[in-house]
Amino acid sequence: MNKRQIHARLIELGSNFRQFALSHGYEPRTVTQAVERWAESKNLPRGRLTFRILRDLSREIGAEVIPGILDEAEEDRRPATSTAPQR
Repeated sequence: MNKRQIHARLIELGSNFRQFALSHGYEPRTVTQAVERWAESKNLPRGRLTFRILRDLSREIGAEVIPGILDEAEEDRRPATSTAPQR
């Protein structure tokens, strides 16, 4: 998705980047920068904050801002499996 499409989805929900940021505990400028930098990207961001912003934004608008970000987020929530031998 590009920045305008994301913004349009937020407007349809009665929101905007600033309201989204404040309601999720992010700085509005940080949200805007993340969207400007990563919208239309094919790669997932490596930064934790940027990843969380884009994941939360994807959940909010009901569409993936970056393809696969919601799948990747699901993997992050799975319990870690231990590979250490049990004694």
